[in-house]
Amino acid sequence: MIRPLLSLAAGLTLVPASANAVTCTTAIAPCTEWVSLGGGAGRSLVYRSYPLDTRNEKITRVLVMIHGAGRNADGYFSSAMAAAFLAGALENTLVISPRMASNDGAGCRDTLATNEISWHCNTWRSGGASLTHPAVTSFDFLDEILRKVARKEVFPNLRVIVVAGHSAGGQVTTRYEMTNQVHDKLGVPVRYIVSNPSSYAWPSDERPTAAAWSLTANAPGYIAEVRPGARAFGPFGGARGCTTYNQWPAGLVNRSGYSAAQTDAQIKRQLAERPTTYLVGELDILPLGGFDGSCPAMAQGPTRLARGQAFGKYVNETLGAKHAVVVVPLCGHNARCMFTADVALPLIFPAP
Repeated sequence: MIRPLLSLAAGLTLVPASANAVTCTTAIAPCTEWVSLGGGAGRSLVYRSYPLDTRNEKITRVLVMIHGAGRNADGYFSSAMAAAFLAGALENTLVISPRMASNDGAGCRDTLATNEISWHCNTWRSGGASLTHPAVTSFDFLDEILRKVARKEVFPNLRVIVVAGHSAGGQVTTRYEMTNQVHDKLGVPVRYIVSNPSSYAWPSDERPTAAAWSLTANAPGYIAEVRPGARAFGPFGGARGCTTYNQWPAGLVNRSGYSAAQTDAQIKRQLAERPTTYLVGELDILPLGGFDGSCPAMAQGPTRLARGQAFGKYVNETLGAKHAVVVVPLCGHNARCMFTADVALPLIFPAP
C-alpha cells in the first residue's frame, strides 16, 4: 500500500518551535549549504534538513538522496522529507540532496552561482570529471559529503548512512556503490538503495536473457518465449552490431573519471560486498521518463523493471553478493511513489 500524501505539503512547511526539532523541512535557500571541493574556490550545493557543521547528538542516520536527469535536487529533497515524515524519522535523520548542476551551453543549461562547479551534462552519472574543475569528479562530491557527516565530533551518535537515488540518480548510486573509495574508511556503515535506473555497469561481458526476469517485467503486449531450462545469462548475441555494449558506464571497459584507476577485480569485489537493495517499480515497464533505448541499455533488458531484476540476480548468483531486489507495488517511474511506499520506508530509514 502507498500512503496518501495529500496532507503532507501543509505539514512539511511548518518550522517547529523546539530547538531540538527539524530546522529545515522545505527546499528553500535557508535549507542549503555549499560543499567546497578540490581545495580551491570550487563548490557545489546541497539541500539539507540540518546544518552539516553544527554538532547534533540526535542524528542517528543520514539519507543522501540523489536526483534524476533533471538535476532537480529541490524536488528530491522534498520527496525525501515526505518519506522521512511518513517514517517518523524527521528528528533523527539528516536528509541531504546534492545538486549536480551542469551548464555546457547545449544539453544542460543550469544557472550557476559564483564558483559553483559545473558537472558534465552526462558523465556526472558515472563519476565523470567537472567541466570547470577537471581535477574533481562527481563522485568526489559524494565522497566529501560522506566524510563530512561521518565526523564524530559533529554527529557523535550516527549509526548508518544510506545513499539512494532514482532514475539517473539510481545510475549514480549503483556506480558509486561499486567504485567509491570511502566506504570502508568512514567508521560508519553505508547502505545503497538503487531505484529504477535505465542501465547498470555490468561486471562481465555476459548479458541477461528473458529467463533472468519475471514475466510481468516485459514490455506490455510482449512476452518472450522462455524454454524450460534456458540459461538466464550468456554471451550477448548482438555484440557485433552493438560494439559499445560493454563500455563504461554500461560495462567495465574503458572506464574514465573516478573509477579509471581501479582494477576490474577491485570493482567486482566492492560491488559484491557492499549492502545494496535494488528498488524497482512494479509498473516501470514503459519507455517513459528518459528511458534509455540505446543498444548498450537494451542489451540489459527490455524495461527498467527487467533490468533491475536481471542485474540483481546476476550479481547474487555470479559474484556471491547478498543484494536484495524489492518490487514496489503500483509504482511506475516516479521517485515520490517509490520512496514513500510502505515497503521502501524501512529500507531508506533502517533502524540504527
